[in-house]
This record gives sequence, C-alpha cells and structure tokens, in this order.
Amino acid sequence: MSTALLVIDVQMDFVARRDRGMVWGNPDAETSIATLLAAFRDKGLPVLHVHHNDPNPEDSFHADQPGSAVQPLAAPLPGEAVFIKHGSSGFIGTGLADHLSAEGITGLVIVGGAANYCVESTARMAGNLGYATTVVGDALINFRQKLRDGREMAAGDVLALTLANLDGEFAQIASVNEILTQVAS
Repeated sequence: MSTALLVIDVQMDFVARRDRGMVWGNPDAETSIATLLAAFRDKGLPVLHVHHNDPNPEDSFHADQPGSAVQPLAAPLPGEAVFIKHGSSGFIGTGLADHLSAEGITGLVIVGGAANYCVESTARMAGNLGYATTVVGDALINFRQKLRDGREMAAGDVLALTLANLDGEFAQIASVNEILTQVAS
C-alpha cells in the first residue's frame, strides 16, 4: 500500500484571519504540518497539495487575492503534484483521483484547513472512494463557527465535532506523533 500526505489549503487567508483575531482550534497547526511535510519528504514518500481558488474575484481565496497565496511552510517542491479546486472537496474537478490511481496511491494522510470545510469534504469523499484515509487532528486549521441560532461554537469544539464526524466512518483520526512513528518504521 502506498500512502501520500495530502496538504489541503494551507494558504495565507487563514493566517490573515488569525492575525485579525480569529483563534485557531490548533494554535500549533503550522508547526505540525511542517513537521509532517519534512518527515514525508525525508522518507521519499509522496506529498500532494490541494489549493483553493475561488472563482469569485472578491473572494479572499481568488487567485488574484493575497489570501490565495500558499503559506511558505507548505510550498510545493518540484515534483509534488498540485491540484486546484474551486469548491470544498479536493476530488471534484481536480484530477486527484486519477492521479492517485495512476501512482498506485491507496492511502491518504490529510492535513490543512479548514477542518470543518475542505478537509472534512475531502476526507469524506476519500473514505467513500475506498482510500485508507487518516486525518491528523493536530495538523488542522479551523476557526469558531456561528450556528444557525446565533450562538458561536468555539474553535476547539468545532474541531472536536469535525473529528468525531469523520472518526471510524470516513477516516481514522491520528496525531502527528502517531504518523511520525508510522513514517519512521
């Protein structure tokens, strides 16, 4: 079985939101993502990137907006496949599934943001498509969520709920340390 690290939407808009006071559910997410990138690259394991490019020119993730730029810690290296998406799932309209099939990749370790949007959408689809999917809970970016009744759910609670939604049904949930142990063996 071949497993790839799938880095989703580690883009500057998330940094800008944090800098404006939006607390991340994982304050150390960037460090965790960088650690996993280094481990996969060191072992010569596949690293894949999905970047969001919203078609709306006013959206902060539009290609012409500063928020769409990739965070330097997650910049793709030569030879690492990059898939551009216009919606939530990394599989819709990107060629990701075809690439995985062509490369014989049957497992995905997913990191990035936002946990309860694009990560969750991609992980659900990966699980439904039969990939051995692992979501690294402490390598995810997310924020608080306003509920329909006006209440706000804290970022940590949003993350916990997202991981609970995925756990066992669509993906396995792991920590950075668990993945590092697997990569090292």
